[in-house]
Amino acid sequence: MTSVQDISRAGLISAFFARAGWQDAALSWLPGDASFRRYARLTRGGESAMLMDAPPPMEDVRPFLAVAEHLLRLGQRAPRILARDEQAGLLLLEDFGDTTFTRALAAGTPEQPLYRDALDLLVGLHRHADAASIALPAYDDALFLREAHLLTDWYLPAVAPGADIETARAGLTGALTPLLAQARQVPQTLVLRDYHVDNLMLLPGTQPGGGPQGLGLLDFQDAVIGPVTYDLVSLLEDARRDVPPALAAAMMMRYAAAFPEIDPAALDLSCRIMGAQRSMKIVGIFTRLSRRDGKHRYLTHIPRLWRLIARDLDHPALAPLAAWLESTIPPDIRTTPEIPA
Repeated sequence: MTSVQDISRAGLISAFFARAGWQDAALSWLPGDASFRRYARLTRGGESAMLMDAPPPMEDVRPFLAVAEHLLRLGQRAPRILARDEQAGLLLLEDFGDTTFTRALAAGTPEQPLYRDALDLLVGLHRHADAASIALPAYDDALFLREAHLLTDWYLPAVAPGADIETARAGLTGALTPLLAQARQVPQTLVLRDYHVDNLMLLPGTQPGGGPQGLGLLDFQDAVIGPVTYDLVSLLEDARRDVPPALAAAMMMRYAAAFPEIDPAALDLSCRIMGAQRSMKIVGIFTRLSRRDGKHRYLTHIPRLWRLIARDLDHPALAPLAAWLESTIPPDIRTTPEIPA
């Protein structure tokens, strides 16, 4: 059944197309993702463009616009903005095609050249003197902890009803906060925050292994200024696919070789802390998507995330966090939450 709100939104979109000169284009909606945003492809003749429909107040297109324009200034391939209506939450974007890294890998493209290009894009971005020259929030302790608390606020009650959530939150804060200072013993830069194969595009006319200039970037609206290691682990400790350990190790060595001025021990420790924090956060996010939003398909990734967490915690410096986890969410309850009735 079509709601009044749906009709009103459709009218806004039609008017936006008319102002942008795309009123005669065919419209095809793409499958949804984990956010309130949705995307559609517009085609007419040999031309195409992408609609981002990000309805306020759930979404705000202004951060996406700011980061996209910044990335373009840095020489990166963010989508060009063809038309915008910030108040309505509507953007018309350059169409990067359909070949995400995820689809390329599923079609049999070798992993090594794709990951090498993605790694080299990060190297180029992190080397750029102006990468952090943009007014963005800092990835500070408050934000790291707010994310990590998604584990205690959503996952813990799902697998341990009756758990003392406030005590768990306080314990996580106490264990993680000192580690965050150690994670920052590496340079700070622009952190795209969702840098993984679902958000990397192989641009039309390019070949895997052809270099980072052939890659397009998506889903960077939550960018912040933080440790260089965050996007590195986002790529190599992927929540949605298993990255072969040998490939991940080779990419880490490639990154370290590009930045010999970064202490290797500090780089490794920062990666482990960022990896553990990120995976714990995503366990909470995937549980919330199921419990609150009825999006259950992400639950299948939770066992992988627990494996990643265990691997990152296998470092002496992370012993306090490992001990908190052992006492609060012991291995026997690190299960996939049941789908609510």
